[in-house]
Amino acid sequence: MKIAIAQTNPVIGDFDFNKKKMLERVNQAATLGCDLVVFPELAISGYPPGDLLEKDDFIDRQLACLDEFVAAAGNIGILCGAVQRTIENGERLLFNSAMLFENRKPVSRTDKQLLPTYDIFDESRYFTPGTPSTLVAYRGLKLGITICEDIWNDEKRFSQKHYDRNPVADLAHLGADLLINLAASPFHGGKQDLRNTMLTTMAAKYNLPMVFANQVGGNDTTIFDGLSCAVTAKGEFAARAADFSEDLICFDTDTGMGDHHPVSPSENEAILKALVTGTRDYVTKCGFKKVLIGSSGGIDSALTAAIAVKALGSENVKTIFMPSIYTSQQNFIDTKQLADNLGTSWQSIPIAPMYDAFLTLSDTFDPTDPGIAEQNIQARIRGTILMAFSNKEGSMLLSTGNKSEMAVGYATLYGDMCGGLAVIGDLPKKKVYDLSRLINTDRELIPVSIIDKAPSAELAPDQTDQDDLPSYDVIDAVVKAHVEEHKSIDGMVAQGLDRDAVVEIVARINRNEYKRYQAPPILRVTTKAFGAGRRHPMAQRYKL
Repeated sequence: MKIAIAQTNPVIGDFDFNKKKMLERVNQAATLGCDLVVFPELAISGYPPGDLLEKDDFIDRQLACLDEFVAAAGNIGILCGAVQRTIENGERLLFNSAMLFENRKPVSRTDKQLLPTYDIFDESRYFTPGTPSTLVAYRGLKLGITICEDIWNDEKRFSQKHYDRNPVADLAHLGADLLINLAASPFHGGKQDLRNTMLTTMAAKYNLPMVFANQVGGNDTTIFDGLSCAVTAKGEFAARAADFSEDLICFDTDTGMGDHHPVSPSENEAILKALVTGTRDYVTKCGFKKVLIGSSGGIDSALTAAIAVKALGSENVKTIFMPSIYTSQQNFIDTKQLADNLGTSWQSIPIAPMYDAFLTLSDTFDPTDPGIAEQNIQARIRGTILMAFSNKEGSMLLSTGNKSEMAVGYATLYGDMCGGLAVIGDLPKKKVYDLSRLINTDRELIPVSIIDKAPSAELAPDQTDQDDLPSYDVIDAVVKAHVEEHKSIDGMVAQGLDRDAVVEIVARINRNEYKRYQAPPILRVTTKAFGAGRRHPMAQRYKL
């Protein structure tokens, strides 16, 4: 049997758009002589639909679109993810389902059994778990169909077992000939290697070929990398789709052969692609075409601008430089050079007159010795200017803070935290440098002088970040250990970190939780981003 694996980038709730994209892939698969085309999890609605699932009208329209899609798809076999609804004893039940059709008629329905509720997932809020596994007969093969999380519960591979059943083991025991998984498996750094190892090990363990169809693209802050594939019973890749782009690959179950498309050669390149994809999809799916960035002469705003250009094109990116009396001449040069290199527009708006006007509010403000209040006034003036241009020109403001700064609160509410999207808010400072150098691989887009200079907010005379913060290497290590790995202070000290530094940084992280609740949405590229996946109380007194 020749199977097409269709890797699509849906817009949540835009059923007609998603249907059109899927029909294009169906026609492509039919032209290639495929017997079956497999789409990702919830391909009709897009994943994750969240509280839209609570609206009956949303479900009605999704079910109608599914019927329209199948009717227009012709006689080819189709396996796609969709929401199904049943009423039992007056109770409305929703299922995350895989629907198999042939000749415009339903063949089978398989409901997702394992509903994740950890990190960014909250599926049991909406869905009812499916019944135990059964096989589906199709074209002479016994198909073992699963949906995303159903394959993530192998007791020998994962130290923490979330569920009391293993659907893959059940299907193998029943005598499956082929395993198929429909997925919306999100990306984070390291996820691709983990997932690839899991899929190849699983296929070899059960001596069964496996097809994996994954969603691609960004929906809100969650980014999906695609990398759909087919794996042989020996645990070898027989076919693999590209990462971070829509794609279609074919796999022949008789020959064990399939298509291989290029993928990112390194984790840093995958992370960069993820941020470009996430920025493009968030901005455009929210209805914007252009973005605006406050360009400071620092590496964070430079990287954000470079990512925005890759995502949207230089003609859709505007940078505004807002010097103060503390801004170095080098930053005048660097911001203009950055704009020239990237091909973006550049505008300079000095803030000194506005700053002076603010200082007349009270005799307590001292321009000769700017404390936190005076520094924050400068940041908030810049935020006001940027939001004014955003409103006037209809462009989305991108904030430029990194994860290290966000963690310790080295950011100003209603100042540099203004914006519609935090592009690099999940990037530790070291990764900011790594990706900036990566962007310069072919030619210098980010001026080397920006990469080499000491980080500074330039809100006070001769200021550098390290005047106010521990070193970024230490901050990054503590953030990874504490936020992503949930380690205690003693645990971090045991791994070689200085206790005083750990205590200070953890205190800063906890103290600034309220700021992050008011931050723009942050694109997720680590295992634990600030935002949807982190539910930490602000008003609490727990001490490590």
